[in-house]
Amino acid sequence: MQKCLTWRQLIWALRGCTKIGGVTAAKKEATILSDEFEKQVTENISRLRNAKELRRQSIDWMVAASEVGSYSYNYRWMGRPIIQFPPDIIALQELVWQIKPDVIVETGIAHGGSLILNASLLGMLDYADAVAAKESLDPFSGKRKVVAVDIDIRAHSRAALEAHPLAHMVELIQGSSVDPSVFEQVRNAVGDARKVLVCLDSNHAHEHVLAELQMYAPLVSVNSYCVVFDTLVEDVPANLSQGRSWGPGNSPKTAVWEYLKTHPEFEIDLDLEAKLLITVAPDGYLRRVR
Repeated sequence: MQKCLTWRQLIWALRGCTKIGGVTAAKKEATILSDEFEKQVTENISRLRNAKELRRQSIDWMVAASEVGSYSYNYRWMGRPIIQFPPDIIALQELVWQIKPDVIVETGIAHGGSLILNASLLGMLDYADAVAAKESLDPFSGKRKVVAVDIDIRAHSRAALEAHPLAHMVELIQGSSVDPSVFEQVRNAVGDARKVLVCLDSNHAHEHVLAELQMYAPLVSVNSYCVVFDTLVEDVPANLSQGRSWGPGNSPKTAVWEYLKTHPEFEIDLDLEAKLLITVAPDGYLRRVR
C-alpha cells in the first residue's frame, strides 16, 4: 500500500525536493500523486457524464439565471463584455493551452470580450515560449493572432477593440461569415498556420451554422477543435429565442448533428461537456480526430 504523506511531505514531493528520500524518490512520489489525481478526475467526469438528472437540473438553472438576470451578460474579460458562462471560458483556456494554436478564428464579435479572451490566451502562450527559451519577450513580435468576423462590427465595439492593449493580436473582418469572399479573407489571414482553432458564435439559425461548419471546420487542424456556441438553444424553452430567427428545431445543435452525419473527421467531446456541466455548447465541442 502506498504510504500516506503529510501535507508538508506532499508539498516537498510535488516540488521535487529531497526531504523524503532523495530527488528520485521525491519525483516518484510526485508522479504517483499526479497519476492518482488524474485517475480521480477521470472517474469524476465519468460520474458526471452519467448524471442525467443533474445535467437536466443544470439546464434548468441556466434558464432561470438567464430569465432572472441575463446571467451571461454580466462578465468582462480584461475590460470587454464577454457574454459567456464562466465554465465555457475555462474550457477555452484549457483547449488553448492543450492545442497551442497559431490562429483562433471566431465568427461573431458582439462587444469583443471573447476576442480579447483568446488574444490574451495566445499572448500567454507567447510568454511561455519565451520563458522556455530563456528569451525576453517582445509583445509585438509574436505571430499568433485572432481572426474575427462579424456582419456588423459596431462603431463603439470597433473603437474599444482598437484601443485595447491586445489590439495588435486581433484582425477584424466585416461581412457575412458565410459570404465566400469574406471567407476567402479569413483563409488568407490564417495563411499557413499549422494549428488552428475555430469558434462559431454568430447567427444561430440551422442553415447559417451548417454553412459556417462547411466553410470553417476544414480550417481546424487535427487534434484541435471547432467550438459551436449556443447549441443550448435546442434544449431550452422556445420563448428564450422569441424574436430571433432560430429556436428549438432550428438551432446550432441541429446544424452540428447534420454536419456530423457526413464528417467523421470530427467527434463530440462528451467528456469535456460533462465536466463543465454548465455550458451553452452541449454537443458543440467538436474535436478533429483525423
